[in-house]
Amino acid sequence: MADHNIGFGILTSSVVLVASTLCLQAAIQQAPTENNGLKAVELRSVDLSSDIDSVQGRKLRLLLLTLEPGGVVGLHSHKDRPTVLHVIKGTLTSRPQGKPEVVLRAGDGLAEGKDSNFWVQNTGSEPAEFIWLPVYESTP
Repeated sequence: MADHNIGFGILTSSVVLVASTLCLQAAIQQAPTENNGLKAVELRSVDLSSDIDSVQGRKLRLLLLTLEPGGVVGLHSHKDRPTVLHVIKGTLTSRPQGKPEVVLRAGDGLAEGKDSNFWVQNTGSEPAEFIWLPVYESTP
């Protein structure tokens, strides 16, 4: 009976060690900082300053983005520039730092604000198309 308990203990320890190693490798994986396989087309924009006093120097842009399979939108934040996106076609995976990943398919969307650092990857087998509506600082 003692040999059985020792064997079970060794097996349990091995499983915990392997699981811990996999989790550590996932945490160490560096988030990409550069975009890859991304095409953006600005469809419309409006200078918000002329309509809303509290957003002086801000512009609202409507973009159609295409991200190739395996392509990424590198690690970034939306501090001082909130955004909304809506997936038209394909599969995107949003990978926010310190939070669970979010898989988005056609018809899904998300909103990001100042408290988020994340990167996005096309984890599907076809190009992903999505509408992106960010607020930007206007350039003079």
